[in-house]
Amino acid sequence: MLILLPPSETKRDGGAEGSRLDLRELSFPGLDAPRRAAVDAVITMAQDPVQAAAHLRIGPKLAFEIERNRTLANTALLPAMDRYTGVLYDGLDAPSLDASARAYLAKHVVIASALFGLVGAGDPIPAYRLSHNSTLAAGPLKTLWRTAVTRELEAHPGLLLDLRSESYAALGPLPAGSTSAYLRVLSRGKDGTVRALNHFNKKGKGEFVRALALSAPNVDTVDDLLDWASSHGLELARGAVGEINLTL
Repeated sequence: MLILLPPSETKRDGGAEGSRLDLRELSFPGLDAPRRAAVDAVITMAQDPVQAAAHLRIGPKLAFEIERNRTLANTALLPAMDRYTGVLYDGLDAPSLDASARAYLAKHVVIASALFGLVGAGDPIPAYRLSHNSTLAAGPLKTLWRTAVTRELEAHPGLLLDLRSESYAALGPLPAGSTSAYLRVLSRGKDGTVRALNHFNKKGKGEFVRALALSAPNVDTVDDLLDWASSHGLELARGAVGEINLTL
């Protein structure tokens, strides 16, 4: 099973002393060419702060993000699971996991990225700013990533469990005919009514992936995943075609 997560706008600073970005260290080497194009475009764009702010759609309070982009090739690295912050990653809380659980994440979790296409949870990456709706001189992000990311996912033979937001799923759609499922997070009210969660669905997704990492199940199919969830007291069930519902 490969679990696809969205990234976050916010990133943690810092990293391993002396480490520097090396695209050859990232998973999915088939994405090397568009990665190089994206990195070069982001660094070049950051030389002009006014232009960069416009392309990144950020205001003066986030000007530090432009400096991050300008220096991203020469700043320290953190594993992707530790670099991203925000509600989902707070729920996952990867830094607090033991080595075994982190190894599970590194093997089974992939994070969508506007800058790198896809990164493994254990891949070393710098802090950067680039969102699904940012623009680059190298071209629209959909043009840059759509075919390349889908091709990489197509090479994965097992279950693809998609937890990405729609905007990031659009940068690399699941391949046609793949064994896949999209996870929706629902909430059961006091009156028994089940409804979709909004902002807080991110926390539910993070906690769900954390539970997987802690138990490290061998999951090959949707049925395997449903059996695992049932044995761990999680309410997981098939929803609409191609979807699984997690009810909190």
